Amino acid sequence: MSDIHFEYPWVFAFLLLFVICGYLCKARSEAIIFPHLDIFIATKSASSWKLRLLKYISILFALTALASPIQTNKMQIENKEGYAIVLAIDASGSMKYGFSDSYLPSFSTKSKFLLSKNILSKFVEKRPNDQIGLVVFGNFAYIASPLTYDKNSIKQIINTLYATIAGSNYTVINDALFQGAKLFEKTKAKSKVLILLTDGQSRGDNVPFDVSMRMIKDMGVKVYTVGIGNKGDFNGAYLDLIAKESNGKTFSANSPKALQKVYAQIDKLEKSKIENNTYIKKNYLYELPLFIAFMALLFYTYLLNKRATA
Repeated sequence: MSDIHFEYPWVFAFLLLFVICGYLCKARSEAIIFPHLDIFIATKSASSWKLRLLKYISILFALTALASPIQTNKMQIENKEGYAIVLAIDASGSMKYGFSDSYLPSFSTKSKFLLSKNILSKFVEKRPNDQIGLVVFGNFAYIASPLTYDKNSIKQIINTLYATIAGSNYTVINDALFQGAKLFEKTKAKSKVLILLTDGQSRGDNVPFDVSMRMIKDMGVKVYTVGIGNKGDFNGAYLDLIAKESNGKTFSANSPKALQKVYAQIDKLEKSKIENNTYIKKNYLYELPLFIAFMALLFYTYLLNKRATA
């Protein structure tokens, strides 16, 4: 943001002093008898207004230079030392069901997967200062997005996901934890959080539990586990163990409203403290008014000398 102002604006008060002095401090001259006085007065008045104009121009711009006009550019730099958050979402076949319905088509607005997608998108919007990554898992786990500050791209990727995109038969929670932990390898964020959402029990994993948890601990990641659905749909004890081993917390939700509350709680627990640093660059602009004042004074002296020798 650019702004032009004067560093010493009080200097312009001297302009009033010059004006008052111009009227009250007039130089006296001796009276002389001069033939053809009317021609002399006309010549004198024609040059005198030019002299007055040049005099006040030189005074005005000299004072402007003394007032020190400066242009300031303010730059705000965000110190983005927020959280690095990986969202791990279960995309197995069971996620196309509803919270209470025995079966729903995968495109239903009541499916657990679509409801989870909407809540995740809103969660991402509330974290403008954090890096967000995305892991999707079912029969296998894969990284859908690396850690990024680009929230629009994350939301676009979330919108393209659908239940069974990673297979429909298994829920590889350990693999998801391992893939999520890998995303934190290159981040410099001081706080690292993985939020794992699932409605199933860990089956078909390629990575053992202890290997995944070792990776989580080595990366310094705190895991929040979210089990959704009815009792027995997910292994609560297993999710508790993951959270406890990583100094995180475990949550459960048996309805869309409860799931919204879970992510609202997590959002409050993990709030970033972002500091804005403001830098001001000053550019001094006194050279131009000083040059104009000098040139006006130069022409004033020239006309004054010319008048004296005429």
